[in-house]
Amino acid sequence: MALLLSILRRPLGDLVVRKRTARLFLIGLAAQCLHFTEEFVTRFQDRFPALLGLPAWSENFFVVFNLICLSVWILSAIGVQKGHRIALFPAWLFAIAAITNGIAHPVLAAVAHGYFPGLISSPVIGLLGVLLWLRLLMLTRFSP
Repeated sequence: MALLLSILRRPLGDLVVRKRTARLFLIGLAAQCLHFTEEFVTRFQDRFPALLGLPAWSENFFVVFNLICLSVWILSAIGVQKGHRIALFPAWLFAIAAITNGIAHPVLAAVAHGYFPGLISSPVIGLLGVLLWLRLLMLTRFSP
């Protein structure tokens, strides 16, 4: 979906909207850092794969994966501010992932009949994802 949005929607030239979008994106990334920390401390890397019948992820894998994502997203926020179209793909991806987190963690907690790693910070992530989605819609226009 992020790739499709990146292809079908072209950025507008409004510098103010680009700066506001990048700022919101960076706020979302700061919240994602807290969310990742909550997940790591409460052992998401063990509990989520177990729900799927898979072995636990190593701590190294979980940390490296999250740090790579955060690095790409930080670079994307800079690219969004500068008006680079290619930077929209990771931005849309973050918005989608954040919204999914905001929905998935409460569902996982319901399945677990109690707290599930990441639950506390997930509503904030979800809300910021929706706000970024809306801002990205303002920043771009449909262009087949």
